[in-house]
Amino acid sequence: MPVTPQAYRPETALLDLGDAFWDPVQAAAFPSAELRFRNDRAADEVGLAGLTDEEWIRHFGRFAPLPGTLQQPLALRYHGHQFRQYNPDIGDGRGFTFAQLRDGSGRLMDLGTKGSGQTPYSRFGDGRLTLKGGVREILATEMLEALNVPTSRTLSLIETGEELARGDEPSPTRSAVLVRLSHGHIRIGTFQRLAYLQDEEGMRRLVGYVLRALYREDGADPVRLLELVVQRAATLAASYMAAGFVHGVLNSDNINITGESFDYGPWRFAPTWDPGFTAAYFDHAGLYAFGRQPEAIHWNVMQLAASLRLVAESEPLIETLQTFASQYQAAVARALLWRIGVLPRDAEADRALVQTFERAVRATSAPLDRLFFDLFGGKLPEDYGPEWDDLRTALASHAPRKSRDHAYWRGEPCAMLIDEVEAIWAPIADGDDWSRLHAKVAAIRTMGEAHA
Repeated sequence: MPVTPQAYRPETALLDLGDAFWDPVQAAAFPSAELRFRNDRAADEVGLAGLTDEEWIRHFGRFAPLPGTLQQPLALRYHGHQFRQYNPDIGDGRGFTFAQLRDGSGRLMDLGTKGSGQTPYSRFGDGRLTLKGGVREILATEMLEALNVPTSRTLSLIETGEELARGDEPSPTRSAVLVRLSHGHIRIGTFQRLAYLQDEEGMRRLVGYVLRALYREDGADPVRLLELVVQRAATLAASYMAAGFVHGVLNSDNINITGESFDYGPWRFAPTWDPGFTAAYFDHAGLYAFGRQPEAIHWNVMQLAASLRLVAESEPLIETLQTFASQYQAAVARALLWRIGVLPRDAEADRALVQTFERAVRATSAPLDRLFFDLFGGKLPEDYGPEWDDLRTALASHAPRKSRDHAYWRGEPCAMLIDEVEAIWAPIADGDDWSRLHAKVAAIRTMGEAHA
């Protein structure tokens, strides 16, 4: 196998947890395997970019084990709150962890799947993924990576030759299996399961694993773990807001313990700064609306703290939770200043700029993608009228963090609203034309270079 020897660093750290945390499973035997997307940029980070297409399909469509890492796929066990209702009957129902590798900075990375077949947790599901769902996940992860959101990356999408029946897509529809590269697949719901079972030994083992393997810290202090998760979760919430992104299903089984966004279903990007904008058609109460995402993520971190009471005193956990609001405020200032393209100055000036920005963008209902494009570097064009004067004043105290020399700034903003998502999918569905998807991925990466 032509891996890059210096970059390919296989691991089996997940096995240290023991078999009470996962179930060995087998991938489905798919009728066919046609490679539709391979992310060599991400693959290069873990020494896999040298695979031929045939080898790629063998490992990521047929799931032949990669050398030196997990020799059998593992479906992880977890519970979770789903729209605030506790559900003990979930787990990896259409995916598994296939391999663990180190990236160039030494981080432990998982290769996880979506649509790879049934597991003990599939319940009444078929364990499959629609091809459209896979295309949507490519678009979400590419866009979020370009906008500086901590996110999993879509490594591979392979069409699998089955016809699927779905209530939210015209059926029958095409099937696929997706592989994501992620900084761990341990969720808040993984901890909730152990609290539900009153498994103190398992909880201590899991705390130690996460600190050691995912945060690279010694010890097994649950309060220290909560401190780290609060920091990462506040950063994630802030980055969603600066990106104008709505995940759609922020259940506790969808919150990664490393604060990395993943598992993209009914996601949307908000056209304007509308706090009530929702992504999921079934989110009738707006629980996970754009403006409620920080609250939702905080609520999920509270469930982690409640679970850790099994092995820690309440008072230090509560004190740690109470830092979320201040950490979020600092994180949202950093995230918005990064998106606007100006350097931080001091806490007071940064906070004033963020508040002024939000007042202006709410009052004007300005298109977000156009506004951020025009704002980059800290100057508004003259055709933005007097209602933007307060923002101009606030921006004057912040220096640009990067010039607008990149060719991207001489074109049009790269956006990802729902109409374009559908327009990218239509030629694939109608004529198997993937050119628009590949062109969009290239455009997103160009935008990322201009911002980076």
